[in-house]
Amino acid sequence: MNKRHVFILVLIVLVGGYSMHEFSASLNPYITISKVKVSHSTVQVKGHLVKDEASITYDAQRMLHFNLMDEAGELLAVSYAGEKPRDFERATDVVVIGKYENQQFHADKILIKCPSKYQKEGTLQ
Repeated sequence: MNKRHVFILVLIVLVGGYSMHEFSASLNPYITISKVKVSHSTVQVKGHLVKDEASITYDAQRMLHFNLMDEAGELLAVSYAGEKPRDFERATDVVVIGKYENQQFHADKILIKCPSKYQKEGTLQ
């Protein structure tokens, strides 16, 4: 092999390695709230939206604060800077992606699951 072929092969390996690293870093598996509280990286958490009046606030600075509860009954205080998702109060389950810092989960993204209008009243999803 000449120098040109070696250079191209090394370049392909480097680009492939970098791509795999970035791809694996972008994967955010669902984790439990207890694991969130010891994690230092970006994670994805799914929970039920706590709908008491004191737990959901949206202020003038476009900061949304709410609580999630997981299957084990553990609570997570979440803050999100941005527009409140449409029909947020109707949501049943919420997925948040972000980091846990200073006793608060700072969400970068929020995905909500609302009850379907095609589902019969009183049935489970």
